[in-house]
Amino acid sequence: MTERSSSGPAPRDGWFDDPRSVSVVACIMALIVILVGGHLYGRYLASKEVGGRDNVIEQLQAQSQQQKRNIDQKSAQITQLQAQLARVESQLDEIMPAKNTYNIMPNQTLIVADGRITVGLIGSPANESVLLNVDGKQLAATAGQVIPTGADASAKCQVAVQSFDMFKAVLTASCTGAKQ
Repeated sequence: MTERSSSGPAPRDGWFDDPRSVSVVACIMALIVILVGGHLYGRYLASKEVGGRDNVIEQLQAQSQQQKRNIDQKSAQITQLQAQLARVESQLDEIMPAKNTYNIMPNQTLIVADGRITVGLIGSPANESVLLNVDGKQLAATAGQVIPTGADASAKCQVAVQSFDMFKAVLTASCTGAKQ
C-alpha cells in the first residue's frame, strides 16, 4: 500500500472545483445577462418611442396639408373679394367720383360745392364744347376751361370742365372762403 501524505490540500481535477472560480464565472455570466437584457429593453423602449413619433409626424403632416388647403381656399376668396371690390369701387367712382368731381348727364342739373353753385348740362355735349348753365348763366366751355362764379364776394367759387363725351361731362366745382 502506498501511503499518502496529508500535508496539503488534495489535488483538484477541474477549474470549476475552486469556489472563487465559480463566483467569478457567475459574476461574468450575470454581467452578460444584464448587458443583453439592458440592450433588449433599450431597443424595446426605442421602438415604442419611434412608433409614437411616427404617429405624431403623420398627424402633423395631415394638419399641415389641411392648413395648406385652407390657405389656398382663403387666398382664392381674397382674390375674388379683391376683384369684386375693384368692380364696386369703379362703379362707385362712376356714380360718385372723387371729392368735388361730378358726372353730369345731358339735361341734368346738380347743386355742387356744398350747395353754393347750381350747374346744368344743356343738351348733349358737342364735339369741341359743352353748353353749361352755371347759376342761371348759359355759356359754352371746352375741356380744361375754368369758369369763375359765385353769388357772394366772400366765397371764391369755380367750375372746371375736366372732360366730356356725348353721354356725360365731368366737372369739378369748389369754393374757398366763408359759406353762406
